[in-house]
Amino acid sequence: MYYFDNAATTAQKPEAVSKAVFEALTAGDIGNPSRGAHGYSLKAYDIVLTAKHRVQTLFNGKDLYDVAFTHNSTVALNMVLKGLIRPGDGVMTTAWEHNAVLRPLYQLEALGAELTVIPAVSPTGGLAYDDMEGLLTPKTKWLVCNHASNVTGNVLDLNRIKAFCRNHCLGLIVDVSQTAGAYDIDLSDGIVTAACFTGHKSLYGPGGTGGIVIRRGVEVLPSITGGDGVHTFEREQPSGVPAVFEAGTANVAGIAGLSAAVELILKKGIPAVRAHQEELARSFIPAVKAVPGICLYGDFSGPRVGVYSLNLGDAESAVVSDILWETYHMATRPAYHCAPLMHEALGTAVQGTVRFSFSQFTTFEDVLAAAAALEAMARS
Repeated sequence: MYYFDNAATTAQKPEAVSKAVFEALTAGDIGNPSRGAHGYSLKAYDIVLTAKHRVQTLFNGKDLYDVAFTHNSTVALNMVLKGLIRPGDGVMTTAWEHNAVLRPLYQLEALGAELTVIPAVSPTGGLAYDDMEGLLTPKTKWLVCNHASNVTGNVLDLNRIKAFCRNHCLGLIVDVSQTAGAYDIDLSDGIVTAACFTGHKSLYGPGGTGGIVIRRGVEVLPSITGGDGVHTFEREQPSGVPAVFEAGTANVAGIAGLSAAVELILKKGIPAVRAHQEELARSFIPAVKAVPGICLYGDFSGPRVGVYSLNLGDAESAVVSDILWETYHMATRPAYHCAPLMHEALGTAVQGTVRFSFSQFTTFEDVLAAAAALEAMARS
């Protein structure tokens, strides 16, 4: 069997991740972090704190940013967007966005925020950077963007976005769901207000883990309120990080697994991760482009992650994906990938796309097998 749905969730995890989760659940000495001064609580707190330090290191944000853990990037984005953006604020976003960004923004628009979208350019889906200046309004206070498209795999020019936000005094919120662990993310200049990540994709952590890396001193309204273990007699949720994001009990076992995963990535280094994906791309892209009737979407002249969307003629993407699974035992993702504006730009709003996405466990032989399967389908 071949697993090519890593942009949704990495199914294969490093052994150290499952070992860390197992030990956290079976050791019998891990309690509730920040809910006591006894050894059980302190050990849990140490696991969480170590994980946060590793995430800060991964994003090069130790001196300027705090980390809070959530259940995934969807929760993180909802908390950040609804905690920072106020009625009347102008918000720019992009046509690359996942519904985890778009739907909270549409809710905020209904409450009085002013929303504008930087379009994607047909047929590649590249972002129309030159349109950004013209989309500014006197109300614009925020720019919200993902770092890489989960449809095309193209990576946003974050340095250009940062410069634009700096020049216009805009807050910048970045969805790094597809790039955390797979591509360089450097927050050391302090321009990004908050970055939201998930643990179950290219960080190779357990499902149900993710979080927020947020610049110190940023004021956030809480989305979820409850116990923080410390400020019991205060009627309002504490406004500081992490308490403003972390009401209730933490997923300590999941965080232990995420911590182990991030530690492995730090040891391996992002350049090595990227080099593996680039090696796979050098085999996969030309082989697929040579298949009759295949349309491979995206811009292949710039940086990218290991995500590829394609169609085989006018065949429904769901049908192609089903045949790949039933006949060739290849797991792919069909349809719309929760990114409606990108599909409108690509002209695939009806057909959707078949998405192949690779991980550190994907091999040269795997991608050649995928190309061979597509060629056999094209010729049948």
